[in-house]
Formats: sequence, structure tokens, C-alpha cells
Amino acid sequence: MRILLVEDDPLIVEGLSELLSAEGYEVSAADDQDGAIAAALPPDGGTAPDLALLDVTLCRGNGFAVCSAVKAARPDLPVIFLTASDDEVNTVTGLSLGADDYVAKPFRPRELVARIAAVLRRSRAATGPARIAWGSLEIDPERAAVSKAGREIPLSALEYRLLMLFATNPGKLITRERIRQALWDAAGAYVEENTLSVYVKRLRAKIEDDPAHPALIATVRGLGYRAGE
Repeated sequence: MRILLVEDDPLIVEGLSELLSAEGYEVSAADDQDGAIAAALPPDGGTAPDLALLDVTLCRGNGFAVCSAVKAARPDLPVIFLTASDDEVNTVTGLSLGADDYVAKPFRPRELVARIAAVLRRSRAATGPARIAWGSLEIDPERAAVSKAGREIPLSALEYRLLMLFATNPGKLITRERIRQALWDAAGAYVEENTLSVYVKRLRAKIEDDPAHPALIATVRGLGYRAGE
């Protein structure tokens, strides 16, 4: 998922970019009104963001104008205002322009990540999840169904959660700690090192053409796994 960060404080941009990148998001940044609108509404063939994080006060222009222009062209683009101003007038103004949420600085990093995830979930639910093609697999998020060569593959809830973590991060390194944290929520208990290896082995046996030489979930020794593209 791609996030456009509209902020004119370079320290905040650096910190948030590191935080969001560690969560698996692709982050691009703009520091003024015109640059933000151009980044949110790229010409044909350009890569558009999946969510915009907007500061109200910018070095040139303001976040309200960005939100108004972007929502006029892309009403489905989720927008979260991120600002030091938490008064009622600014909150009402942002939400009336179509913003999906409003987070005041200073904020707790984990809370911001959770709010972003919640807004993206609501957005996907409203538009309907698209099917995902990953290698020879086809994933239907709406049904939580996975098929290969037209044959549905039965997966447990944990296996499906693990598969989605890899399928939505093609080409990226997924650390073992990140996987454990993702599975912890579903399992209700912390996933031990050996247990994680078992989950990965079981999933490979179901989705890989050759589990002994995996292409979709490749081991990166000492770090974790790399998702195939």
C-alpha cells in the first residue's frame, strides 16, 4: 500500500517515513500544496497513493486545499489530517471536506499506524476488495479463498493470514519478528521460533510448485523471508 505524506517539517517526514516503511508501506512525500496535489493525482500511467496523510499548515498552501482538490477528483482516496491543531473548527473543517480521520500532534506512533490501517480497511470494504494475483496463485480477499490452476487450496485462518502478509509485500523482506507479530493477533498467543518455521513449512507445502526449492517464500538466513514477485 502506498502512502502520500504531505508535511513540510523534514524531521517529521524522516521519522514517519521510517515508521511507515517498517510497517510495509511505500511512502512518498510532498511539502507544499501544488506538489501534494500533483503526487495524489498523477497523470495516466503514474502511481497513485492508496492514502494521504495531510498536515494542515504547509510551507506553501495548506492541507485543506489539498484535500478539497484531491477529493473532487478522487473521492475514494482515504485522507487523514495530521496536525498540531486539534481545535474543533479545524476538525470540523477537515471532516467536512471529506477527510476520513483527524490525528493531532503529538501522537503515539502505534496509534497512528492503527488509525491508518483502520481507514484503509474501511476504504477497501467500501470499494470491494480486488483479487490478488501472486505467482501462480489467485486470492479472493472477499471470500478469503485461494486457488491455484483453478483448484481451491484449503488454508487455516493462520495460514491465510501468513499468505496475505507475503502476497501483499511482493519482493520485500519480511522479518521473522514481523511475522510473529502478525500471527500473534490471530493465534492469541506469542508464536515461538520453532512454531513459526512449522507454519511456513506447511504453507509452502500447499502453495509452492516445489516446496524444497520455494519461489514464493524464500528464506533469507538470519533475517526472515522474502516474498516472491
